[in-house]
Amino acid sequence: MNKRIRAVALTLAAALTLGTLAGCGGTSTAEDREIIRIGHNQSTNHPTHIALVAFEEFIESKLGDKYDVEVFPSELLGSQNEMVQLTQTGAINFCVASNSLLETFSQNYTLFNLPYLFASSTAYHASMDDENITGPIFESTKQAGFEAVTWLDAGTRNFYTVDKPIETPADLRGLKIRVQQSPTNVQMMNLLGGSATPMGFGDVYTALQSKIIDGAENNEMALTDNGHGDVCKYYSYDMHQMIPDILIGNIAFLDSLSEEERDIFEEGFDLVNQVQREEWVTAVEKAKERAANEQGVQFIYPDTKPFQEACAPMHEAMLEQYPDLAPIYDAIQAYNEQYPSDS
Repeated sequence: MNKRIRAVALTLAAALTLGTLAGCGGTSTAEDREIIRIGHNQSTNHPTHIALVAFEEFIESKLGDKYDVEVFPSELLGSQNEMVQLTQTGAINFCVASNSLLETFSQNYTLFNLPYLFASSTAYHASMDDENITGPIFESTKQAGFEAVTWLDAGTRNFYTVDKPIETPADLRGLKIRVQQSPTNVQMMNLLGGSATPMGFGDVYTALQSKIIDGAENNEMALTDNGHGDVCKYYSYDMHQMIPDILIGNIAFLDSLSEEERDIFEEGFDLVNQVQREEWVTAVEKAKERAANEQGVQFIYPDTKPFQEACAPMHEAMLEQYPDLAPIYDAIQAYNEQYPSDS
């Protein structure tokens, strides 16, 4: 554990001992209840937070005499990487992490990071709802101290830039583009001709504003919910990735639950998935409208084929490097054939 993570953990532990740390979902009481802490990096308006608050209310309605659930948004418990490590150690119980970050903990998550893995959003959702596909991946971090308990829709990732619209891969040449902290994303950016700049999500706005980077890649919510559309005026639908966010839980805590409690928590995890996905559809529509009308963002719809062709070698290379993932990859391709491109 690095010094910063250790400091966060110690500060968290000290604050909880004093009873002074309060989550947005509630505060610690004198009752003899176990506090369940959930961290994420989005605002309180984000579908992820809304879904986690629904989880909080559900668990407390069923097990409120034993558990007090507290939700901490906006990186209050640290960056995603820090929260994952805190979840590993049990300092917190759950956190939301990008699939791209989890690639650094298990090679199995590499699969979901592949650009143009899913042919359509319908194929994406069907694949992620198939436990035969997600099961081996979600359970692959148990030895690391955590496992995935559900997935969250993070939409389609696209490029957005400060000064220059992206209409072809050639437009990315010479541009420094923030990517998630994942080897796959760095490789993707290199193949597309841009300069990959990995950094934590919380640092992106300042980096864009100061022009340390020329752009980033994310869904539409980043424009409005995180203010990136105040700086970046071009959003290009190259649709290079559909990467889920993942709710992970500490193994020791999950294993400590009784069979009845675990069943209730599983219902809660399903509720998180359902609420988040429903909220996501509405939130994206509102974000796009606000970005265009209030922030002056121009939405561009380039031909995605050149982007797909540039990234195609990554599929073959991944299957050669991780042959055990081939059956899961093939199962996703079956859904792609069943649900072809939306365009």
